[in-house]
Amino acid sequence: MATFVLRRPFAITSALKQLPKATSPVTRTFHSSPIKQQLFTQRSNTPITTALSKSRSTFQNAFRRYDSSYQGIPNPAAAGTLGQRLLYGGAIIGGTIVAANLLFNRETREDGGMPPFERSYLNDTFLHTGLGVGIIGVAASALHRSGWSLRLMTANPWVVIGCSLAASLGTMYGTFNTHPDNYLQKYALWTGFNVAQAAVLAPLLFMQPALLARAGLYTVAMMGSIAFVGATAKQEKYLYLGGPLLAGVALVAVSGFAPLVLPATAARTLMWSERIWLYGGLAVFGGFTLYDTQKVLHHARMAERGLARKDVVNESISLELDFLNIFIRMVQILGMQQRRK
Repeated sequence: MATFVLRRPFAITSALKQLPKATSPVTRTFHSSPIKQQLFTQRSNTPITTALSKSRSTFQNAFRRYDSSYQGIPNPAAAGTLGQRLLYGGAIIGGTIVAANLLFNRETREDGGMPPFERSYLNDTFLHTGLGVGIIGVAASALHRSGWSLRLMTANPWVVIGCSLAASLGTMYGTFNTHPDNYLQKYALWTGFNVAQAAVLAPLLFMQPALLARAGLYTVAMMGSIAFVGATAKQEKYLYLGGPLLAGVALVAVSGFAPLVLPATAARTLMWSERIWLYGGLAVFGGFTLYDTQKVLHHARMAERGLARKDVVNESISLELDFLNIFIRMVQILGMQQRRK
């Protein structure tokens, strides 16, 4: 279970290292009530606005690294009318679903379809996954409006990593080890886990809302198509992927720490670490979605036989982490494409 923590987005920390420490007057002014109320509503030349602008610029620049070699590559989705773009995007999503189903789902279930208990178990799991993602979104928005993003990005990145891992580990293991019948404690710890993720992801709201919406839509499409393949494939067909995926996520996690420990002069190494984190991570967490979907169905069969307890909250945490890691990579990819226009 500890390996789930490695599935969290580490690219945000690469932006934190580049920020200068806030000066004392800025810190005092930020905490004063009159200025805090107007921080995100008025434009001025105060040190607070300057610090916020620098934080926003630095965070967005973190998504600009090493993409100069991609300049000049045509982007078909950027051309044509709105209807043509929608048609192009729909063709990509539909083609991805069909291709994934044909490639990975040649052997379907042998029991004539998904039994009602498994279907209910899977539906409840994805319902909690959606609720968890919704809690993360609402909490991240509230934290961002309160000024949390600015304080987070001016903090020491290693302190941010340590505190976020401690909060995530504590709430996640607390959720895992709480019996499903203890609803109050179970859902309180699960909510705490989601808020811990929101606290780290709040600076993403510096990005354009339209870009975040597109990234969310593409993430849902990607996870939905892969989950459909896992749900309709032969029983336990992809459970063997657990070991290789753990090795892959370890490599992706190490590459995510590269900007924090490598000097800026190691441009080639940083470029390859960025590509491993971005595209390798997208493949790894797509594989985890497939694996986790089949693992949920496997646990459903065990729960139906009385060999394990039904616990859809625990199951949803794995899928939430898959969603977050795919989403943040979609944000970076779309940001790179937007700058090529």
